[in-house]
Amino acid sequence: MIKTHLKLLWVTLMLIPMLVCGQVELPPVFSSNMILPRNVDIPITGKAKPKTNITVTIGEQSHKVKSNSKGKWEILLDPMPHGGPFILEIKEEQGDKLVLDNVLVGDLWLCAGQSNMQYTPNMLNYKETPDDDYIAPNLRLCSVWVDQDYLPRENVSNAVWQEVNKETARNFSAVGYFFGKDLIRDKNIPVGLISSNLGATAIETWMGMDVLKTFPQFDEVTEKISKINKSYETLENEFNKTRKKWDSKYYLKGPGLDEKWYEQGYDYSDWEECTLPAFFSEFGYASHDGSMWFKRTFDLDTDQLKNDFNIVLNQIDDYDRVWVNGVQIGESFGKSNFRNYTAPKEILLEEGNILTVRVFDAGGKGGIYTNAFWGNPILNGTWKYKKGISIDSGKFPKPEVGNGSPFSHPMLLYNASIAPLHKLPITGVIWYQGEANEARAGEYADLLPAMIKDWREKWNQPEMPFLVVQLANYKQEDKTPANSNWAELRESQMKASILKNVDIVTAIDIGDANDIHPYNKKEVAKRLALLAKHYNYGEELKKGPVYKSHRLTKSSILIQFDTYGSKLTSKDKFGYLRGFAIAGENGEFKWAKAELVDNNTIKVCHQNVNDPKYVRYAWSDNPGPLDLINTEGLPAFPFRTDNFELGTSKKTYQYDPHAF
Repeated sequence: MIKTHLKLLWVTLMLIPMLVCGQVELPPVFSSNMILPRNVDIPITGKAKPKTNITVTIGEQSHKVKSNSKGKWEILLDPMPHGGPFILEIKEEQGDKLVLDNVLVGDLWLCAGQSNMQYTPNMLNYKETPDDDYIAPNLRLCSVWVDQDYLPRENVSNAVWQEVNKETARNFSAVGYFFGKDLIRDKNIPVGLISSNLGATAIETWMGMDVLKTFPQFDEVTEKISKINKSYETLENEFNKTRKKWDSKYYLKGPGLDEKWYEQGYDYSDWEECTLPAFFSEFGYASHDGSMWFKRTFDLDTDQLKNDFNIVLNQIDDYDRVWVNGVQIGESFGKSNFRNYTAPKEILLEEGNILTVRVFDAGGKGGIYTNAFWGNPILNGTWKYKKGISIDSGKFPKPEVGNGSPFSHPMLLYNASIAPLHKLPITGVIWYQGEANEARAGEYADLLPAMIKDWREKWNQPEMPFLVVQLANYKQEDKTPANSNWAELRESQMKASILKNVDIVTAIDIGDANDIHPYNKKEVAKRLALLAKHYNYGEELKKGPVYKSHRLTKSSILIQFDTYGSKLTSKDKFGYLRGFAIAGENGEFKWAKAELVDNNTIKVCHQNVNDPKYVRYAWSDNPGPLDLINTEGLPAFPFRTDNFELGTSKKTYQYDPHAF
């Protein structure tokens, strides 16, 4: 699972800062095959020769502008109705020109979240889509290079717009692709999908500084980054200017370097043994600050020798330098950053490859500490180790470097992967995320609407549609009613739908007890498209039944639902309704009998609960098979009528320098 996440983070095709032809440049999100937004002004910024006249043309529009002393320029395209294809041309006076062809004008949707939005048809091993379903000339796909930074960037690191064919569709977000296909099926309006997401990420990684400052639990992070107030690029440049002196005077010193412990022929048979991943303290060196050397061997099969070999070492506190067979293959700084190195195939052997890692701890804990539960297993297991130089961490100069896990550190992904997109007007957002926040499910009820409001403000679209996927059923079915973090997270997701033009679909019926990545992304996309057709095209709202109110009787509880013009029904031919639990004043829930009363009302009771007070529905990690649907086949949403304090209600974010 996470191997793919890291691959998307560190490996990409066409890694370039901007689309360039000569000296004319555009941000990466502008390229041939793209979709421009319809019926709105479209700002375009770029670079060219300093102080030169620029002409931008598309269709019947022509705009002239002069670049400033740094070569920057900006124009505003007039609103255009949907259509195309067009040619967008940017031309310097008596100089270079850049031509974007096959450009359409239509609707732009951002596909954001974690792995269930990221997962592609290929990753899911999707079998159901025939080859001819990958023909969609009015649908375009844009994959954003997911990156991280302390400050908002002007541009994403890279973005690639592609036409739809079998290969591009099967390597794009499955939810996104099927959503787009559904939207263009009945409409003659082009649709562009921008995929900017990363698996295993918590919501706070996608939130900006402004909104995080409104939550005190993030103060430690926001205050530190505000104090640094520099981008990753600036910090790297500053570090590089001082590297030579710092290396020679402080860092690249001590046992191992002069003796070349990293060389292929070095005899390390008398080194001690330890098991990694671990901190130094776990094998007797809790007080040691400075370097620690680690070695192990690994073998490769014939197929592996045909390509460069990936060395995944994950997080290392604080610095590291790595060799394979005596050849340095990489180094990194920052205890929270992930290490992902490549050993060239030319240096690899079939047997007895030697991996050497010099870990340098500048204070506090030190070690190679994150378990390799993805990627190759080269990290996990028995290593040889030997202590190197010891330092006084209080006197050791620690350079400021960009440092933070993309999966858990607040705002880093937002700054590099969402903020640069705010200059491009979009139609709306589809959001599938929450699994990584289950332990703080109650907090999510505040974070999600705050993020939505902030994104809308930054896009200057206060009522932009924002469509949420509620978590699917997952894990084993409960034998008796029980507390559930996933149920609490679903409730928090549901609360965001009180905002105007924010709505939600549930996947409570199409999950997988044994797989956090349920297969049926096509149905999730269909439900999202039903909402999008309402909010974007004015069609009648179609969604599953939602709890509206309840009334107590002496022996039962009557539940009334919003059915949005539909009617309640059951998938079970006998009208049986599973998933309901009922409790009296003591709050002890028991599985209940539930039956349809009329088109929007359910009666719930239990023979041993004589004076019922509360009802819960589908309140579980995995409530098992459910029967309550509307006449369109859409499932009812989980809910509860009680206001008991939940297990995650007091749990909030806490900064952890060693968080995954």
